[in-house]
Amino acid sequence: MPPAITLLADGRLHLQHGPIDCLCRAWGPEAEVRRAYTQAAAAFQPVLAELCGELGLLRSKLPAPAPLGAVARAMRAACLPFAAGFITPMAAVAGAVADHVLAALCAGRALDRAFVNNGGDIAFHLGPGHALRCGVVAELAAPQVDGVLMLRDTHPARGLATSGRACKGHGGRSFSFGIADAVTVLARSAAEADAAATVIGNAVNLPGHPAILCRPANAIDPDSDLGARAITWDVGALTQAEIAAALDAGALAADALLQDRRILGAILMLRGQVRQTGMQDHLLEEP
Repeated sequence: MPPAITLLADGRLHLQHGPIDCLCRAWGPEAEVRRAYTQAAAAFQPVLAELCGELGLLRSKLPAPAPLGAVARAMRAACLPFAAGFITPMAAVAGAVADHVLAALCAGRALDRAFVNNGGDIAFHLGPGHALRCGVVAELAAPQVDGVLMLRDTHPARGLATSGRACKGHGGRSFSFGIADAVTVLARSAAEADAAATVIGNAVNLPGHPAILCRPANAIDPDSDLGARAITWDVGALTQAEIAAALDAGALAADALLQDRRILGAILMLRGQVRQTGMQDHLLEEP
Protein backbone atom coordinates (compact mmCIF):
# COMPACT_ATOMS: atom_id res chain seq x y z
CA MET A 1 0.00 0.00 0.00
CA PRO A 2 1.26 3.52 -0.74
CA PRO A 3 1.66 6.06 2.05
CA ALA A 4 -1.52 7.79 3.22
CA ILE A 5 -1.18 11.58 3.26
CA THR A 6 -4.11 13.53 4.72
CA LEU A 7 -4.61 17.16 5.67
CA LEU A 8 -6.84 17.11 8.74
CA ALA A 9 -9.58 19.64 9.47
CA ASP A 10 -7.66 21.01 12.47
CA GLY A 11 -4.66 21.96 10.31
CA ARG A 12 -2.45 18.97 11.06
CA LEU A 13 -0.87 16.81 8.38
CA HIS A 14 -1.26 13.04 8.88
CA LEU A 15 1.38 10.79 7.33
CA GLN A 16 0.91 7.04 7.68
CA HIS A 17 2.65 4.09 6.06
CA GLY A 18 2.63 0.63 7.63
CA PRO A 19 3.70 1.00 11.27
CA ILE A 20 4.82 4.64 10.83
CA ASP A 21 2.16 7.12 11.92
CA CYS A 22 3.12 10.80 12.06
CA LEU A 23 1.05 13.83 12.98
CA CYS A 24 2.64 17.08 11.83
CA ARG A 25 1.72 20.67 12.55
CA ALA A 26 3.29 23.92 11.43
CA TRP A 27 2.47 27.54 12.25
CA GLY A 28 3.37 30.51 10.08
CA PRO A 29 2.23 32.26 6.90
CA GLU A 30 -0.33 30.13 5.06
CA ALA A 31 1.75 29.76 1.91
CA GLU A 32 4.81 28.73 3.93
CA VAL A 33 2.85 26.10 5.85
CA ARG A 34 1.42 24.72 2.61
CA ARG A 35 4.87 24.39 1.06
CA ALA A 36 6.23 22.90 4.28
CA TYR A 37 3.57 20.19 4.25
CA THR A 38 4.33 19.39 0.61
CA GLN A 39 8.02 19.00 1.47
CA ALA A 40 7.27 16.80 4.49
CA ALA A 41 5.00 14.51 2.48
CA ALA A 42 7.61 14.11 -0.26
CA ALA A 43 10.34 13.23 2.25
CA PHE A 44 8.07 10.78 4.06
CA GLN A 45 7.04 8.68 1.07
CA PRO A 46 10.24 6.59 0.61
CA VAL A 47 11.07 6.20 4.32
CA LEU A 48 9.44 2.83 5.03
CA ALA A 49 10.83 1.17 1.91
CA GLU A 50 14.31 2.47 2.66
CA LEU A 51 14.19 1.18 6.24
CA CYS A 52 12.84 -2.20 5.16
CA GLY A 53 15.69 -2.49 2.68
CA GLU A 54 18.19 -2.41 5.56
CA LEU A 55 16.07 -4.04 8.25
CA GLY A 56 18.45 -6.91 8.92
CA LEU A 57 21.26 -4.48 9.68
CA LEU A 58 19.01 -2.22 11.75
CA ARG A 59 17.98 -5.15 13.95
CA SER A 60 21.60 -6.12 14.60
CA LYS A 61 23.31 -5.45 17.93
CA LEU A 62 25.63 -2.47 17.84
CA PRO A 63 28.33 -1.90 16.93
CA ALA A 64 27.31 -3.12 13.48
CA PRO A 65 28.26 -1.83 10.04
CA ALA A 66 26.86 1.55 9.11
CA PRO A 67 23.69 1.50 6.98
CA LEU A 68 23.25 3.59 3.85
CA GLY A 69 19.94 5.43 4.27
CA ALA A 70 19.77 8.83 5.96
CA VAL A 71 17.18 7.79 8.55
CA ALA A 72 19.00 4.51 9.20
CA ARG A 73 22.29 6.34 9.74
CA ALA A 74 20.62 8.70 12.20
CA MET A 75 19.21 5.71 14.10
CA ARG A 76 22.65 4.14 14.38
CA ALA A 77 24.31 7.41 15.43
CA ALA A 78 21.76 7.96 18.21
CA CYS A 79 22.21 4.45 19.59
CA LEU A 80 25.96 3.97 19.14
CA PRO A 81 26.90 5.74 22.42
CA PHE A 82 25.06 2.93 24.25
CA ALA A 83 26.73 0.06 22.40
CA ALA A 84 28.55 -1.13 25.52
CA GLY A 85 25.21 -2.70 26.51
CA PHE A 86 22.69 -4.38 24.27
CA ILE A 87 21.08 -1.99 21.81
CA THR A 88 20.14 -2.01 18.13
CA PRO A 89 19.45 1.00 15.90
CA MET A 90 15.74 0.15 16.15
CA ALA A 91 15.75 1.80 19.58
CA ALA A 92 15.74 5.16 17.78
CA VAL A 93 13.57 4.44 14.75
CA ALA A 94 10.53 6.51 15.74
CA GLY A 95 12.57 9.51 16.77
CA ALA A 96 14.81 9.37 13.71
CA VAL A 97 11.79 9.32 11.39
CA ALA A 98 10.31 12.31 13.24
CA ASP A 99 13.60 14.22 12.88
CA HIS A 100 13.78 13.40 9.17
CA VAL A 101 10.24 14.56 8.41
CA LEU A 102 10.68 17.73 10.51
CA ALA A 103 13.90 18.63 8.72
CA ALA A 104 12.12 18.35 5.36
CA LEU A 105 9.13 20.28 6.64
CA CYS A 106 11.26 23.21 7.81
CA ALA A 107 13.84 23.30 4.99
CA GLY A 108 13.83 26.77 3.46
CA ARG A 109 10.52 27.70 5.09
CA ALA A 110 9.71 30.65 7.36
CA LEU A 111 7.81 28.94 10.18
CA ASP A 112 7.09 30.17 13.68
CA ARG A 113 7.01 26.67 15.15
CA ALA A 114 6.36 23.09 14.06
CA PHE A 115 6.36 19.54 15.31
CA VAL A 116 6.29 15.98 14.00
CA ASN A 117 4.80 13.48 16.44
CA ASN A 118 5.63 9.89 15.49
CA GLY A 119 3.72 7.76 17.98
CA GLY A 120 4.69 9.98 20.91
CA ASP A 121 8.29 10.60 19.86
CA ILE A 122 8.38 14.25 18.84
CA ALA A 123 10.76 16.42 16.85
CA PHE A 124 10.02 20.14 17.06
CA HIS A 125 11.09 23.49 15.63
CA LEU A 126 10.80 26.74 17.56
CA GLY A 127 11.40 30.14 16.00
CA PRO A 128 12.60 33.08 18.11
CA GLY A 129 10.13 33.89 20.87
CA HIS A 130 8.00 30.79 20.31
CA ALA A 131 7.22 27.79 22.51
CA LEU A 132 5.17 24.58 22.61
CA ARG A 133 3.19 23.00 25.43
CA CYS A 134 3.52 19.23 25.68
CA GLY A 135 1.52 16.86 27.86
CA VAL A 136 3.24 14.24 30.01
CA VAL A 137 1.61 10.82 30.41
CA ALA A 138 2.58 8.78 33.46
CA GLU A 139 1.05 5.43 32.51
CA LEU A 140 1.01 4.49 28.85
CA ALA A 141 -1.40 1.58 29.36
CA ALA A 142 -4.07 4.00 30.65
CA PRO A 143 -3.10 7.30 29.02
CA GLN A 144 -4.13 10.64 30.43
CA VAL A 145 -2.25 13.92 30.71
CA ASP A 146 -0.62 14.07 34.14
CA GLY A 147 1.43 17.22 33.68
CA VAL A 148 2.59 19.78 31.15
CA LEU A 149 6.02 20.73 29.82
CA MET A 150 6.76 24.11 28.26
CA LEU A 151 9.30 23.74 25.46
CA ARG A 152 10.97 27.10 24.79
CA ASP A 153 13.05 28.33 21.87
CA THR A 154 15.86 29.44 24.20
CA HIS A 155 16.53 25.86 25.31
CA PRO A 156 18.62 23.56 23.06
CA ALA A 157 16.17 20.63 23.22
CA ARG A 158 14.49 19.86 19.90
CA GLY A 159 13.41 16.28 20.54
CA LEU A 160 11.25 14.51 23.10
CA ALA A 161 10.57 10.79 23.42
CA THR A 162 8.71 8.52 25.81
CA SER A 163 9.44 4.85 26.44
CA GLY A 164 7.56 2.39 28.62
CA ARG A 165 7.24 -1.32 28.97
CA ALA A 166 4.76 -3.42 27.06
CA CYS A 167 2.25 -4.86 29.50
CA LYS A 168 0.18 -8.00 29.65
CA GLY A 169 -3.26 -7.47 28.19
CA HIS A 170 -2.64 -3.84 27.21
CA GLY A 171 0.19 -3.71 24.69
CA GLY A 172 2.62 -0.88 25.24
CA ARG A 173 4.85 1.72 23.68
CA SER A 174 7.81 -0.62 23.41
CA PHE A 175 9.47 -3.69 24.82
CA SER A 176 11.69 -2.98 27.80
CA PHE A 177 14.06 -4.84 30.09
CA GLY A 178 12.83 -2.56 32.89
CA ILE A 179 9.56 -1.90 34.69
CA ALA A 180 8.96 1.84 34.23
CA ASP A 181 5.44 2.91 33.39
CA ALA A 182 6.95 5.73 31.35
CA VAL A 183 10.25 7.53 30.86
CA THR A 184 10.13 10.87 29.03
CA VAL A 185 13.40 12.36 27.79
CA LEU A 186 14.39 15.70 26.27
CA ALA A 187 17.43 15.82 23.97
CA ARG A 188 18.82 17.76 21.05
CA SER A 189 17.02 15.47 18.61
CA ALA A 190 14.12 13.07 18.78
CA ALA A 191 16.39 10.18 17.77
CA GLU A 192 18.74 10.88 20.69
CA ALA A 193 15.79 11.20 23.06
CA ASP A 194 14.31 7.93 21.75
CA ALA A 195 17.50 5.93 22.30
CA ALA A 196 18.11 7.44 25.75
CA ALA A 197 14.51 6.84 26.90
CA THR A 198 14.97 3.17 26.02
CA VAL A 199 18.21 2.93 27.99
CA ILE A 200 16.84 4.75 31.04
CA GLY A 201 13.64 2.71 30.94
CA ASN A 202 15.71 -0.47 30.98
CA ALA A 203 17.50 0.78 34.10
CA VAL A 204 14.27 1.25 36.08
CA ASN A 205 14.29 -2.29 37.41
CA LEU A 206 14.44 -4.72 40.33
CA PRO A 207 16.45 -7.59 38.87
CA GLY A 208 15.23 -11.00 39.98
CA HIS A 209 12.17 -9.70 41.85
CA PRO A 210 9.53 -12.47 42.05
CA ALA A 211 6.69 -10.09 41.14
CA ILE A 212 8.22 -9.29 37.74
CA LEU A 213 7.17 -11.61 34.92
CA CYS A 214 9.48 -11.76 31.92
CA ARG A 215 8.97 -13.37 28.53
CA PRO A 216 11.17 -13.79 25.45
CA ALA A 217 10.61 -10.84 23.16
CA ASN A 218 10.22 -13.05 20.10
CA ALA A 219 7.48 -15.05 21.83
CA ILE A 220 5.40 -11.86 21.80
CA ASP A 221 6.63 -10.42 18.50
CA PRO A 222 8.49 -12.87 16.24
CA ASP A 223 10.06 -9.93 14.39
CA SER A 224 11.44 -8.21 17.49
CA ASP A 225 15.02 -7.01 17.22
CA LEU A 226 15.49 -8.26 20.80
CA GLY A 227 15.25 -11.91 19.76
CA ALA A 228 14.87 -14.33 22.68
CA ARG A 229 16.02 -11.81 25.28
CA ALA A 230 13.66 -11.60 28.24
CA ILE A 231 11.54 -8.45 28.37
CA THR A 232 9.21 -7.34 31.15
CA TRP A 233 5.66 -8.53 30.50
CA ASP A 234 3.86 -8.08 33.80
CA VAL A 235 4.60 -6.55 37.18
CA GLY A 236 2.76 -7.62 40.31
CA ALA A 237 2.54 -5.99 43.71
CA LEU A 238 5.48 -3.82 44.77
CA THR A 239 6.01 -1.96 47.99
CA GLN A 240 6.56 1.79 47.98
CA ALA A 241 10.17 1.16 48.95
CA GLU A 242 10.65 -1.22 46.01
CA ILE A 243 9.11 1.27 43.60
CA ALA A 244 11.47 3.93 44.95
CA ALA A 245 14.47 1.63 44.55
CA ALA A 246 13.63 0.87 40.92
CA LEU A 247 13.20 4.56 40.13
CA ASP A 248 16.43 5.42 41.93
CA ALA A 249 18.28 2.96 39.68
CA GLY A 250 16.82 4.62 36.62
CA ALA A 251 17.57 8.09 37.98
CA LEU A 252 21.24 7.16 38.34
CA ALA A 253 21.34 6.26 34.64
CA ALA A 254 19.50 9.47 33.71
CA ASP A 255 21.81 11.62 35.84
CA ALA A 256 24.87 10.10 34.18
CA LEU A 257 23.49 10.83 30.71
CA LEU A 258 22.64 14.38 31.76
CA GLN A 259 26.19 14.91 33.03
CA ASP A 260 27.54 13.57 29.73
CA ARG A 261 25.20 15.94 27.83
CA ARG A 262 23.60 13.02 26.02
CA ILE A 263 20.21 14.16 27.31
CA LEU A 264 18.84 17.50 28.49
CA GLY A 265 16.29 16.20 30.98
CA ALA A 266 14.20 13.18 31.97
CA ILE A 267 11.08 12.27 33.93
CA LEU A 268 10.75 8.69 35.23
CA MET A 269 7.38 7.34 36.40
CA LEU A 270 6.31 4.13 38.12
CA ARG A 271 3.15 3.36 40.10
CA GLY A 272 2.50 7.01 41.00
CA GLN A 273 6.06 7.83 42.03
CA VAL A 274 8.16 10.22 39.93
CA ARG A 275 11.82 11.10 39.54
CA GLN A 276 13.02 13.97 37.38
CA THR A 277 16.38 15.33 36.37
CA GLY A 278 17.12 18.48 34.39
CA MET A 279 13.44 19.29 33.88
CA GLN A 280 13.00 22.14 36.34
CA ASP A 281 12.87 24.81 33.63
CA HIS A 282 10.23 22.92 31.65
CA LEU A 283 7.77 21.68 34.27
CA LEU A 284 4.88 24.07 33.91
CA GLU A 285 1.79 22.92 35.74
CA GLU A 286 -0.61 20.17 36.56
CA PRO A 287 -3.13 19.59 33.75
